[in-house]
Amino acid sequence: MRKFTSVLMAAAAVTALTVTAARAEIVIATAGPMTGQYASFGQQMKAGAEQAVADINAAGGVLGQKLVLEVGDDACDPKQAVAVANQMVNKGVVFMAGHFCSGSSIPASQVYEEEGILQISPASTSPVLTEEGGDNVFRVCGRDDQQGQVAGAFLAEKFGAKNIAIVHDKTQYGKGLADETRKNLNSAGVTEALYEAYTAGEKDYTALVSKLKQNSIDVLYVGGYHTEAGLMVRQMRDQGMNTLLVSGDALVTDEYWSITGDAGEGTLMTFSPDPRKNPVAAPVVEVFRGKGIEPEGYVLYTYGAIQAWAQAVEKAGTVDLDPVIASLRGNQFDTVLGNIGFDEKGDVTAPGYVFYEWKDGTYDYLQ
Repeated sequence: MRKFTSVLMAAAAVTALTVTAARAEIVIATAGPMTGQYASFGQQMKAGAEQAVADINAAGGVLGQKLVLEVGDDACDPKQAVAVANQMVNKGVVFMAGHFCSGSSIPASQVYEEEGILQISPASTSPVLTEEGGDNVFRVCGRDDQQGQVAGAFLAEKFGAKNIAIVHDKTQYGKGLADETRKNLNSAGVTEALYEAYTAGEKDYTALVSKLKQNSIDVLYVGGYHTEAGLMVRQMRDQGMNTLLVSGDALVTDEYWSITGDAGEGTLMTFSPDPRKNPVAAPVVEVFRGKGIEPEGYVLYTYGAIQAWAQAVEKAGTVDLDPVIASLRGNQFDTVLGNIGFDEKGDVTAPGYVFYEWKDGTYDYLQ
């Protein structure tokens, strides 16, 4: 009997230790295209999330508890994104710094809303995400209507007398961005010479490029991702075309130049102000570069999303959803993105979009 009691006491002690250990950890996640043709963006998010968690834990964690990071691969596929969201529910995640593609973030957000999980996307720019999403949905990046306004006005001012074509990949992000740009271009009194859709994932855009050539297109605006845009500009050069390619924030990856080579010289794109140039981000940038990671694109946006959530939790004194939502809406947060806040829709209150130019294998502000 004594032996049996000892076994029970030992089991109870193990259970108590397990519960204590569980309470000493807060599980958060990031999710994006860790595989597939947009995997470079997933890797950006993963690098940003891992470093944010490491730095926060080194500083004492959140509410005195260590963060544990889960990483989900949605491959920018809506169905896979929903599956990932449900996996994260089962893993006890309280916060999702994701997803990347708007077409993934939007359906996944419905799962997070139902299960009481906070979501801050570092990269999803479709207005639908916050216009139609729940109170739990936020983002630290801008919106396509903001991006399209900047792009449309720029195209009208700089190339209004030229032949402009607008193409999109039929995705939530690509078509949304193309349509917003087109709307603002038209509002400025300029009508595009060509408006077309293309299929993402194809390797041969000869038919599209030939059509651009036949219509003497001077400027091609691409609502889509770097993989297809890179092939288009390369194939335009192969056909002897000097057409300028202009696109959006999905070109903020060194992989674009890996696809284009010198053919990408002069490509223009819109993106938010580069957080790498933010003095407050300098120490973090140095850490990344010391590890051989260039914190381009959405690396620091993912890092900043986790910073904002962690600070909101500290101010709320809990990871419970409603108090954290109130904290996010009612405070400002010091992040690698600068001092940011959120409006009632969950959109970030931060500077919008500026133009960048690809030169000599890298991108910087357009001079």
